[in-house]
Amino acid sequence: QTDKGTILVEVYPKLTPITVDNFERLVKDKFYDGLTFHRVEEELIQGGDPQGDGMGGPGWTIPLEINPDLKNKRGALAMARAQDPNSAGSQFYILKADMPALDGQYAVFGRVVKGMDVVERIEAGDKMLTLEIQ
Repeated sequence: QTDKGTILVEVYPKLTPITVDNFERLVKDKFYDGLTFHRVEEELIQGGDPQGDGMGGPGWTIPLEINPDLKNKRGALAMARAQDPNSAGSQFYILKADMPALDGQYAVFGRVVKGMDVVERIEAGDKMLTLEIQ
């Protein structure tokens, strides 16, 4: 649930178990509730940083987990990271456009199944009100 409406995603625990487990742990711990989308560009929205400036995380990192069947296409849900491939923690992005140049470099672990119109309306500073697992 965001300031602009609901975004429903599905995740792929069989294809990216480490990444999905990390994301679900953060959701269950209410880590994301109240955080903002700090980065909004023509191609993507990014959030999950408790500092709100693109530099924060949960206090740990996870290894880069790539599944060749999951591509950086419009609607993809993937982990953001620093230059170190194994530096993802809590920040994630949702793509508003296909970005095949990111394939093999960022862990895609889900996709938007409902609410791409909401993704398109998100602006920098908009909040994630609540995240929940169904």
